[in-house]
Amino acid sequence: MKSYYLPREYGGEAKILYIFSVKSLIYTGVGAFIGFLINIVLNMFGITKAFIPLLLIFGGIGYCIATLKVPDTNAFEITRKTGGEKIDEVIKRWFLFKMKHGKIYIYKDELLRDDKEKEAEK
Repeated sequence: MKSYYLPREYGGEAKILYIFSVKSLIYTGVGAFIGFLINIVLNMFGITKAFIPLLLIFGGIGYCIATLKVPDTNAFEITRKTGGEKIDEVIKRWFLFKMKHGKIYIYKDELLRDDKEKEAEK
């Protein structure tokens, strides 16, 4: 009798270990560092018991920015436009948009391509 190789799908296993990716660890570290800096400022005003909660909160925010995606719903304008994209990519695009002082450049080729796509859909 022959034996046959049955391929397995490894997609789910990679998502479990996503917490240990370089990107998520960097974002978590940057978030924890921001929490540490805020703690230094609060210590100047006499608030000393906020060290661990600030590190956990800002580290968690950094981790969420690195790993989560914007929900794909039509409830809000922002989710309608950016639904399904990673949060850090949306933040990067917004930052670059603000660096250009809110200007969007559309080239003629893109307009022609969009018009052809709309005509093809009809």
